[in-house]
Amino acid sequence: MGHPVVVEQSRAIPVGVQDAFAKTLPMPLPSLFNRWYGPIPPIKAVHDQTGEWSTEGQTRTVTLVGGGGMREKLTRVDAPNAFGYALTDVRGAMSPLIDHVEGLWEFTPHGTGTKVRWQWVLYPKSGLTAPALPVFARIWRGYANQALGTLSDYLLR
Repeated sequence: MGHPVVVEQSRAIPVGVQDAFAKTLPMPLPSLFNRWYGPIPPIKAVHDQTGEWSTEGQTRTVTLVGGGGMREKLTRVDAPNAFGYALTDVRGAMSPLIDHVEGLWEFTPHGTGTKVRWQWVLYPKSGLTAPALPVFARIWRGYANQALGTLSDYLLR
């Protein structure tokens, strides 16, 4: 199947760790991922979520602009340090390339604020598509940087 590719992006945000974690975990995905970045579409909607996004084991369906989407499962909640998730059942433009993704958000003290680190572990769909993952990884870094800018603006309100 090919080896996974790890990508990450981080940003220092001048808010406390507790606040950064508490406001990021339940933030509505269409608010955070609201713009195209190259071929990566914004999130259109979230379905099948019960209650606030906060408990390990919760699942939801994420729909992208253009018809793609995926299933998301919250796999780790370690307040206020980190939360992790898995993206499966990938549909749309990423589906020929990516089998599944393991995502992680980490929050650590940094100066007078918080360093927010977002990581994806990309698992290729097949050995044939694995060589394309580093190209997608470069695009994802820009997408993540854009999302972290949006998150920073949201946290600083």
